[in-house]
Amino acid sequence: MEFSKLKTVIEGLLFMAGDEGLNAKQLADILQLDAAVAADIAKDLMRELKRKNRGIQVALVAGSFRLTTNPEHSPYFERMAYTPTRSSLSQAALETLSIVAYRQPITRVDIEEIRGVKSDRAIHSLVIKDLIEEVGRAEAIGRPILYGTTKSFLDYFGLAGLDALPEPTAVDDDSLDEQTQMLFEKLENRQITMDEMPVEAEDDGDVIIDERVIEEAPGSESR
Repeated sequence: MEFSKLKTVIEGLLFMAGDEGLNAKQLADILQLDAAVAADIAKDLMRELKRKNRGIQVALVAGSFRLTTNPEHSPYFERMAYTPTRSSLSQAALETLSIVAYRQPITRVDIEEIRGVKSDRAIHSLVIKDLIEEVGRAEAIGRPILYGTTKSFLDYFGLAGLDALPEPTAVDDDSLDEQTQMLFEKLENRQITMDEMPVEAEDDGDVIIDERVIEEAPGSESR
């Protein structure tokens, strides 16, 4: 396979891998190349994206290559994250938030096993809105990221602590719909807005769930 094509393949693989990225050995196994060669190609892609000042960059984090946004564009990302017209949580995001809330700390893979669909977009949206955050690394192959809820999550739902979460009648994989519905009802009863949020959380509290189901294009992660 040509060098230029290998770079485009790696770019696609890193997109699919999401926040956890892929290390040189993983890339080598997928591409059936030597690990050093795979790393060189990934680094060349990194240099190319940086040289062209592309909106998407490649970063080497904890030994793994992963796609990131261009840090120079951060003011625009913040503006997008806190734009009221884009602040609603989709059904997919709320399902993911429910899983994290009740099963934390939890990895992306475990979230996807419960939901049955890819959850990269939902996780990214919740991280951007400061409702979930990285809380550590799992003791497993690749040291996957563990996610947990934030203080803003508690403020957002008007909870004194995680022990104040609505208790489902049975905490198992089949109770996801019940957990999600409980969080919906919790928010509807509370209807938190920025004016109601504590001063220290005002910058993160302008997210209001105003729709139970967001229609998405075919192939999206909503169920």
